[in-house]
Amino acid sequence: MHKKATIILRNRSYYQGYFFGHSQAAEGELVFNTGMVGYPETITDPSYKGQILAFTYPLIGNYGAPHKKYWESDKIQISGLIIDNYSFQYSHYGAQKSLDQWLKEEKITGVYGVDTRALTKELRTSGTTLAKIIPYQSPISQSMGDFFDPNETDLVRQVAIQKTKLYAKGKKTALLIDCGLKLSILRALLDRDISVIRTPHNFVLSEIKERFDGVVISNGPGDPKACQATIHNIQQLLKINLPILGICLGNQLMALALGGETYKLKFGHRGQNQPCIETKTKRCYITSQNHGYAVQAKSLPKDWAVWFYNNNDQTVEGIKHKTKPLMAAQFHPEANPGPTDTKFIFDDFVKML
Repeated sequence: MHKKATIILRNRSYYQGYFFGHSQAAEGELVFNTGMVGYPETITDPSYKGQILAFTYPLIGNYGAPHKKYWESDKIQISGLIIDNYSFQYSHYGAQKSLDQWLKEEKITGVYGVDTRALTKELRTSGTTLAKIIPYQSPISQSMGDFFDPNETDLVRQVAIQKTKLYAKGKKTALLIDCGLKLSILRALLDRDISVIRTPHNFVLSEIKERFDGVVISNGPGDPKACQATIHNIQQLLKINLPILGICLGNQLMALALGGETYKLKFGHRGQNQPCIETKTKRCYITSQNHGYAVQAKSLPKDWAVWFYNNNDQTVEGIKHKTKPLMAAQFHPEANPGPTDTKFIFDDFVKML
């Protein structure tokens, strides 16, 4: 029998379960994901840096851990994993090991046997919160001190590359600003015969010697207002008048570079079934998402428009310039995991180059 664990929320609410993976204390921002598939891609997504992730889907671990080529970064990014039913027996032709073993190797704490339905209902009511995972026998009262807030640290610096890297030799070249890049974004560009200059989020524009035809701003973790160096870089790039595509955090950074505003959502959008309406066509797309912040529509300049909005809560899901080749999506058009309804956004961007 695995050791008992307790999950403590900052409001003194708590839930109990059993350790698996790395059986040690953990802390971070507690969020939930409603996806039914794709836990390997999800837990390796750098946008989850500093977060304890609870899956609402009740069965996790049933297809083990895949080869590294299917990951979205080079390691597990979450601070902790909370699930209902852990599958100790896994079965998949591509599995390399169990999820339990994978978590142990990367020293990531997991807890199973948790009432994730009740936990999710609380987060939807009270909002995203800070939390700790502690051994069951530890007194809860002694663990109610300070809670670590990952959003007060430079999360982007922790997950972005530190040196520029070049990929392939296509007909056109994109400058890819890495703020915590999901590798599927890189793959989406390379698959379209695009050379990529992958650069750190705080790069110096004058030091980029290679010529590029357009810019992609990646996803990433944390509060977008903490990325002042990247916001400054985007402001400089906007003066060059090249095509620019922002994705997830890139959407928020684009808005801030324009003088717009962002705000924190109550519990964010994390899953693979978020309905987004394209404002002009009124067509609905089912999208894959992972974000806790959003753009304030009223703060956008007059020459910018809301491109997509969320059909559940009407929050901004994309912005677009009315005349120039500048656009950004709050959701993930590369998916992985999730539906590929909006992969056409990459095709549209490539046509602009």
